[in-house]
Amino acid sequence: MTASLSEHVSALARRRLFWPVTILIVLLLANLLFTPDFFKIEIRGGHLYGSLIDIVRFGAPLIMVALGMTLVIATRGIDLSVGSIVAICGALSCLWISGQDDQNGVAGVLTAVGLALGLALVLGLWNGFLVAGAGIQPIIATLILMVAGRGLAQLITDGQIITINSTPYKLIGGGYWLTVPFSILLALAVTALAVALTRRTALGMLIESVGGNAEASRLAGIGSRRIIVMVYVFCAFCAGIAGLMISSNVSSADGNNAGLWIELDAILAVVIGGTSLAGGRFSIGGTVVGALLIQALSTTIYTVGVPPETTLLFKALVVTVVCLIQSPAFRAKVFQRRRRPSARTAAREKTKVEVAP
Repeated sequence: MTASLSEHVSALARRRLFWPVTILIVLLLANLLFTPDFFKIEIRGGHLYGSLIDIVRFGAPLIMVALGMTLVIATRGIDLSVGSIVAICGALSCLWISGQDDQNGVAGVLTAVGLALGLALVLGLWNGFLVAGAGIQPIIATLILMVAGRGLAQLITDGQIITINSTPYKLIGGGYWLTVPFSILLALAVTALAVALTRRTALGMLIESVGGNAEASRLAGIGSRRIIVMVYVFCAFCAGIAGLMISSNVSSADGNNAGLWIELDAILAVVIGGTSLAGGRFSIGGTVVGALLIQALSTTIYTVGVPPETTLLFKALVVTVVCLIQSPAFRAKVFQRRRRPSARTAAREKTKVEVAP
């Protein structure tokens, strides 16, 4: 029975989501040491409040960016421009709304959202063209927009922080609907759409085949270039929604700091979620867990009271430990070496058995 239980535990530990979920639970439980009512969720004024709600709400933009990054990485690519797209879309939408006579007009807000997301699609198409059409390495192709895009965001805002006062726009990132933060519902909707398209249709298999071997996929009749362009467009679209969330939450647009380094957190969330940077198989559920883990880590850092000047170092150390624990090769070297006898000991025992009368 003990052996059977051990086998079940080993089989469970080999599942893709086991370690990310386990580490996320440990992080959440650790907050109880400093905040006894950490898991308390209550309704105030018809809205859900609580630390867990805040983690998901503030993690929604990262979830959005990481979703698009997952599909890009699945094709053996990378997108470093998502942070700039976040800043551009937030800047454009706020600029449009600030120029309206009535900033609370629904038509004006919808136009701003449409313009921002439309520009995001164009930027994603540009990235896809450079990678799939021009044959430029993804890291270089997206680095171009990462640098130029931040300048474009500064150009849109004229180097200033654009402040708005729009209740309909505030709903996207800072409002509530049916007692739940609207950003959470929006992230759930896009995640469900991504899962439906990649797991309920052949699209997911095509993306994995392109990431596994793009040339072989092309020879098999798969439009690998169209698939690559499509995932970059989707990634930019998700980054555009994240830009709307971030600017909406603070009712302002900062072309310099909005979405700064979010691409690195997104890549980390994808890797923690079990998607390989070498392309091929991917896990959307794992990416969501990875994004929540990173946000929970940020919340834990503030809860514990880590000094601001050492926050990034502390975060880097924890992330390194998380990645090592998650690595099958690392666990095999550290833990199995202790359990299994050495080759010399095994040979010695075998010799004793052979010479025994």
